[in-house]
Amino acid sequence: MSLDPGLVGREYRSDEPFVVGREAVREFARAVRAVHPWHHDTAAARDAGHPDVVAPPTFAVVVAQGATQRLVDDPEVGIEYSRVVHGEQGFVAHSPIVAGDELVTTTTLAGLRQAAGVDMLTLRTEVTTSAGEPRSTVTAMLVHRGADS
Repeated sequence: MSLDPGLVGREYRSDEPFVVGREAVREFARAVRAVHPWHHDTAAARDAGHPDVVAPPTFAVVVAQGATQRLVDDPEVGIEYSRVVHGEQGFVAHSPIVAGDELVTTTTLAGLRQAAGVDMLTLRTEVTTSAGEPRSTVTAMLVHRGADS
């Protein structure tokens, strides 16, 4: 069964802010082998004019995944998660994410294309501070196999 193209444009907002922790930034930086001192050393980040350690640009996926989960869990969308594979991911950094940021998200089902028995969902997540300052735009494509594929 294909997903309903009428769902394009549907939005999912965060329920509460995601507070960026200093240790979470450091752990993520280690995991992706980001070695710049700003990701690990508070003094180095502050010397460069940042209020705290700076997350690697791809850290935004941590916040965006929660927003994506709301779409996946929406029964009106009808995604069966065991039939989903991740197709692609993209990031546009607007300003650095730093420890202490309180981030909110809006995920939009930006596109839906159907081909060869699969639905390809394009998601766009805007990550901003709770004050509305843009931090990142995260795009993702999820491939959802139909029951017959």
